[in-house]
Amino acid sequence: MAPLEPWEKVLVDADAFSETVHGRLDCVECHGGEDVGDKDAAHAGIIARPSEGEALICQECHENEVALQATSLHATQEGYWTILEARGADRTDPAMHEMFGNHCASCHTSCGDCHVSQPASVGGGLLDGHSFVERPPMTRTCTACHGSRVGNEYMGKNEGLLADLHFRTQRMTCVDCHTASEMHGAVADPEAPPPAHRYDGVEGPQCQSCHEIVGSAEDEVLMHQEHGDRLSCQVCHSVTYINCDSCHVAVSETSGNPFFTTAATYFTFLIGRNPLQSESRPYAYVPVRHVPVDPESFAYYGENLLPAFDAEPTWRYATPHNIQRNTPQTESCNHCHGTADIFLTADKVRPEELEANQGVIVDTVPPSPLP
Repeated sequence: MAPLEPWEKVLVDADAFSETVHGRLDCVECHGGEDVGDKDAAHAGIIARPSEGEALICQECHENEVALQATSLHATQEGYWTILEARGADRTDPAMHEMFGNHCASCHTSCGDCHVSQPASVGGGLLDGHSFVERPPMTRTCTACHGSRVGNEYMGKNEGLLADLHFRTQRMTCVDCHTASEMHGAVADPEAPPPAHRYDGVEGPQCQSCHEIVGSAEDEVLMHQEHGDRLSCQVCHSVTYINCDSCHVAVSETSGNPFFTTAATYFTFLIGRNPLQSESRPYAYVPVRHVPVDPESFAYYGENLLPAFDAEPTWRYATPHNIQRNTPQTESCNHCHGTADIFLTADKVRPEELEANQGVIVDTVPPSPLP
């Protein structure tokens, strides 16, 4: 997605916008300022992003959606803090607070970041001349932020790898699976606490929502019945995906802008033990992806900011968005069984990360059932 020119970001299609429901409101009702002819006076006290914070202006008409925002990980960014705190980070530490503000906080998303403009973290810019878009365009909102992994995998932008079957054959977009209620922050169990991270609570979306007979007595694919809940669907139907090593963050001495660097980016497909095993995710084995966190990731801001680094694995539960009907795993049993290359065994883990990944490493490769 090419950056927008400054004039493109603020160009309002007055004729089209005035015909919409939101276009019946005066500009000052949402943006503040003064309804006067002088530009400087009109823009005094203007609110550029009215849906920021508690989105009170949106709440007047969209009460249910705004109420859910309190639990939306897009708004709260609680998923970041859950993992950081699990590694010993202290969110009240001024050093961590500064780091988070420089490198993480910009990924926060408000109502307007999806329905009116591109997310601020990728430069902003109106989607459709200020007209509100009920179904956000995938490439200008979703994959504008979730691009380096999810977007590239899903749309086949990684060289030599096919796009996800759902995109390639059906042109499905993110919201075909990730529903509006999920994006707004709804939880499957209203009595449960707000989600602590994206894999918290009931699994969703679920493949079975569309593929209802998979694993049932009516399923003609024997392996679906054979493996049942022991394997996540991606174990057999995902292919190679991207991994990253050792991220470090800092602030440029020349520009003064925050930046990050990673030691390595590479492609793998590895099956590990499920580090998030629960009633909702009962699988014994899942694909695992290496995340780029490092004990010294935030050393620029202070010493020992992740004192419990080994409390969380660096090879983590993954749901790659590159699903294929036919994969190397579906070709034969022996592609997985008895083949150590496809499993996350100890020899594939850095010595300094072995302790952190004990719950993910496969100690014994499932034996081959065939000669």
